[in-house]
Amino acid sequence: MYTSRPLLKNNAKFIIRTAKPSLLTAGLIFIAVSFVLNMLSNSVLGVNITPDEARQYMNYYVNGDYQALLRLSESMQPPGTAYLLNMLIRAVLYIVGAGFLIFILNTVKSAGAVYGNLLDGFGRAAKLILLALAEGLFIFLWSLLLVIPGIIAAYRYRMAKLYLLDHPEAGVMESIAASKEMMKGHKWECFVLDLSFIGWWLLTAIPYIGYAVSIWVTPYINTTYVLYYMALSGKPVTVAPAPGQNPYM
Repeated sequence: MYTSRPLLKNNAKFIIRTAKPSLLTAGLIFIAVSFVLNMLSNSVLGVNITPDEARQYMNYYVNGDYQALLRLSESMQPPGTAYLLNMLIRAVLYIVGAGFLIFILNTVKSAGAVYGNLLDGFGRAAKLILLALAEGLFIFLWSLLLVIPGIIAAYRYRMAKLYLLDHPEAGVMESIAASKEMMKGHKWECFVLDLSFIGWWLLTAIPYIGYAVSIWVTPYINTTYVLYYMALSGKPVTVAPAPGQNPYM
């Protein structure tokens, strides 16, 4: 089965324009939460160096006292609890992101999306985290062979999270197996779809401008991938009308 990139993207744009409640608003909420959590993460792991410590650091470096330099560097590192707290923050961000995908899934399936879906991921937190750990382990093990098998494995498991969100009753290994089946013959196709968004990702990386661009890019890209998942699953979705056709007929 071939899934047309232009058709996927055109349908994603149409759904974003017509979705009630607004996909853009849900995306904006998700972006705002992500921004706050990322700032909190940076703050937790931040290294605060006083002017005296900076001068001492340079003195050790200039004088070649590398043992003292290493000790000073270690003393300036965040405590172990900071890394644990950062892991918790990252887990929350991952779960909120899953909630945004649930909102999109409910939107494209006309299943009564509500902004509260953004919190639905917390009800599936254990499975989501176990899935992320399992995927990471499998990709790591394949990467031990060579880089290419690791990349192929990443695409093999690409639909596992969406499958789990679409089938809350499914287990972690069932979701991984379902993704492997769906991605047979579609890994290169998905890779090319990824490449087609590079321009958008570069725009989001521009300071300040990137925040504004993300308001459109985040819902657009995620909706496209949800539609891609639906196509691979053989499930019907809302499609954009043909040119000149009334979209509300």
